[in-house]
Amino acid sequence: MLMITTFANPRMAQAFVDYMATQGITLTLSRSAQSEVWLADASQETRVRSALEQFLQDPSHPRYLAASWESGQTNSGLEYRRYSFLTTLRQKAGPLTLALMVACIVVYIIMQVAGDQAVMVWLAWPFDPSLKFEFWRYFSHALLHFSLLHIVFNLMWWWYLGGPVEKRLGSGKLLVIALISALLSGFVQEKFSGAWFGGLSGVVYALMGYVWLRGERDPDSGISMPRGLIAFALIWLIAGWFDLFGLSIANAAHVTGLAVGLAMALTDTLNVRKRT
Repeated sequence: MLMITTFANPRMAQAFVDYMATQGITLTLSRSAQSEVWLADASQETRVRSALEQFLQDPSHPRYLAASWESGQTNSGLEYRRYSFLTTLRQKAGPLTLALMVACIVVYIIMQVAGDQAVMVWLAWPFDPSLKFEFWRYFSHALLHFSLLHIVFNLMWWWYLGGPVEKRLGSGKLLVIALISALLSGFVQEKFSGAWFGGLSGVVYALMGYVWLRGERDPDSGISMPRGLIAFALIWLIAGWFDLFGLSIANAAHVTGLAVGLAMALTDTLNVRKRT
């Protein structure tokens, strides 16, 4: 038996072992102060160490998570450290993701205290020609939420999708997606229903479209969205369009956001393929 390496994080150790199993190489784990990775067949050492070097460069790449789903075992005996909710929240999101979440929550609290209309007068899409040069309004409508379900639903998706985009592609990319989708989804929604709307859902749908298509066309980007979830998003969109839930839903913003996200992902993946 040849010891290949040790990991302080047992989940990383298990991920590497699971990945190598999908490559036809069996590694074993033993627990001491750290998680030790052992190889029985010394003739495979060069291949394993090469794979280890690649793994250490990007251990959070989706290929390793996929390997754990494919070949991982539930009886490894490893004990995982438990993290608090706030720690998990911070680990999965960058500063822009968290800052926008905080901004939405603060605005929502103010709306509960001062009333929806009082806040919308300052943040809603320009509802009068005299307000057209108050440029923040073309984006700040995304901060407005009108119920607890509304804000929880949107922030859950924003964190789930925006966090990986920011972690993998940078805050700049997430900011561009958010600004463009807020602007265009708001513009189209205003044409359909007037200026009195709000919510982050146009941006969320843009992220759904972007993450799904970017993952399909550029798996090495490190972001992806399961096809089942994008199917759920489309079903929700169609149901909202036909008013099956009896809720006031900004359908035009959803459709526009989705189209914006798909278009941006297509553009980015075309550029990646040209560079390669």
